[in-house]
Amino acid sequence: MKHITAVLLALTLLAASCAPARAVSTSASSAVLMDVSSGRVLYDQDMHTPRPIASITKLMTALVAMESASDLSREVEVSAQWLDGVEGSSLYLKAGDTFTLKTLLYGLLLQSGNDAAQVIACWVAGDLETFAKRMNEKAAELGMTNTHFENPSGLTEEGHYASAYDMALLACACLADPTISEICATRTITLEGRTFTNHNKLLWLEEDCVGMKTGYTEASGRTLVSAATRGAQTLVCVTLNDPDDWDDHQALLDYGFDTFPATQLCAQGKVVGQAAVGGSIRPTVSLVAQGDAWYPLEQGEELEMQLDVFAPLTAPIPQGAQVGTARWVCQGEVVAEMPLLAGESVEDDQWRPSWLQRWWMGLWGKTWEPAVPGMGLI
Repeated sequence: MKHITAVLLALTLLAASCAPARAVSTSASSAVLMDVSSGRVLYDQDMHTPRPIASITKLMTALVAMESASDLSREVEVSAQWLDGVEGSSLYLKAGDTFTLKTLLYGLLLQSGNDAAQVIACWVAGDLETFAKRMNEKAAELGMTNTHFENPSGLTEEGHYASAYDMALLACACLADPTISEICATRTITLEGRTFTNHNKLLWLEEDCVGMKTGYTEASGRTLVSAATRGAQTLVCVTLNDPDDWDDHQALLDYGFDTFPATQLCAQGKVVGQAAVGGSIRPTVSLVAQGDAWYPLEQGEELEMQLDVFAPLTAPIPQGAQVGTARWVCQGEVVAEMPLLAGESVEDDQWRPSWLQRWWMGLWGKTWEPAVPGMGLI
């Protein structure tokens, strides 16, 4: 259907560019701060350079595992060959051990067990190579263009890397999974006789922290993915090779919430405009937002709203039918969209008999139908 674009309506939200400001700095080789709902980058420090990432790899391991086997109560018996080559942080799993997938996932993300990573990978895909292939397929699906996985644990291996920006995309995907999000936000838990304590100190240091994952190898240095929520806004922060990651993440998260607060663009059911309707007993229909729309705006920024209405709009139109889309634009780029619905029913301009007239017509054996060209009462 053809569209017409209404006059641009300036939101009186403030003025200028949507480029992120640089009011903070970090000790990291790479860093990024991202608003989860919009994907807007609020801070960028060499965010597209691929680097070793260590155990923050396990976020992808958990995501692929959840998409392959969402039943956390399923039992996994540990095979001896699944433990070959395991080193570093461990749950000390042994051949013949049996644990639920839930316990292994908590051990993976809280205790950062490399043995749990290999057991999950082999149980899901049969072997490490096949699982790594699935990890890379998921990375491509998420738009992680500077990423390649060789193993499920993050142990140093040639060809195993990601950029800070890509890891932020992965973090957003993990937050959208209720199980992974819940696990990452857990401080400590006891399952099947094992107690796991989250390595992420930000859960204790940052009141609003909701996860996510730590990592370290000699090759990668300290790596950290964190997330925090204040009100309607959630931010993700990623640092790679950062010796001062706890302080840097707290500073970046505070900077993001203070400098780019989530601004409501529209609210569900609220009228955002009017549109002309042809062939109707009323000349216009109100345009209401299908849902809530938010965008992080710095003081001094402005968005413009476009009302893109289906054309031509002709009656009848039932209440709640989509009649267009609202778009918010910054420097020529669409940064938010929301379907627009008809706020009320719009009838056509045909004459319709009242119930009494219909009754009288019925006495004479006549019925009434909406007019069709060349037809009337029958």
